[in-house]
Amino acid sequence: MSCCILLVDDEPLILMDLEFAAEDAGCDYRSARGVDQALDQCAEHDISVAVLDVNLGAGTNCVPIAKALDDKGIPYLLHSGDLDRQDETVRSLDAELIPKPAAADQVIQRAIALAI
Repeated sequence: MSCCILLVDDEPLILMDLEFAAEDAGCDYRSARGVDQALDQCAEHDISVAVLDVNLGAGTNCVPIAKALDDKGIPYLLHSGDLDRQDETVRSLDAELIPKPAAADQVIQRAIALAI
């Protein structure tokens, strides 16, 4: 199965762990550290599934990315330690939550399962 995972996290080390896990699982990936970069990746690449950090720093969150993915019918999961601090808009996203900390390989395997 050819899978391209969009990985969005503002923490470089977490993003790197997810990238390595995606690579180890045989998946292509596209990475983004913020909303604009993630939206560009969605527009430019054939994304199969996404892993979204909820809080992307500087007062931004993943909602615009989630809405773009919903519009394209692309599944995603939330990978966050901040859900309790987010507003109801984020809570209303129809997505599985994998709380941080979580093993990167488990996050990627769950994302692959969503893409199938």
